[in-house]
Amino acid sequence: MKILLVGANGTIGKAVAAELEARHEIIAVGRTSGRYQADITDIASLKALFDKVGRVDAVISAAGNLPFAPLSEFTPELYKQGWQDKLQGQINLVLAGSDYVNDGGSFTLTSGILSEVPIRFGSAASAVNAALEGFARAAAIELPRGQRINVVSPTVLTESLPDYGPYFRGFESVPAARVALAYSRSVEGAQTGQVFKVQ
Repeated sequence: MKILLVGANGTIGKAVAAELEARHEIIAVGRTSGRYQADITDIASLKALFDKVGRVDAVISAAGNLPFAPLSEFTPELYKQGWQDKLQGQINLVLAGSDYVNDGGSFTLTSGILSEVPIRFGSAASAVNAALEGFARAAAIELPRGQRINVVSPTVLTESLPDYGPYFRGFESVPAARVALAYSRSVEGAQTGQVFKVQ
């Protein structure tokens, strides 16, 4: 398969590439790195990307940033950052990419455990992740030509504990290589409208 991997230079993106590149052609996309560059918050940028790349069999998103802060310090602008980047950005990938994904192809998006398990300072992450999962379930019944869509929802990554560990006290972390298996399951399997939890 020809797989477009957005966020290829991140921790999850690198693990997904390592899992899939022996069996498939991986087209690496990043905001500032990778074979191609694109801004997922800008649908025109994504359309230009797909025009360059052409038709693909699968699109994987391992991209999207979220702010963390106490609820009392959150502002509408901070929430908007999360909506535009991780939520609208991944929705944009589906909107821009549907015409370029082959019949029976797939989209795999990334949410996270905070859609179900809230933590202090994580209100934006909980809201965005839950909304993204809702979008995927709805899109699954409308995508054309047998296209599929799933979401991978990991807990905190072992590799990310130096940065995010203080937010996730008491959580058992998972290595990125284990999370990558869920992306393989989504791309190489047959299910749609599913949330693959890795905890």
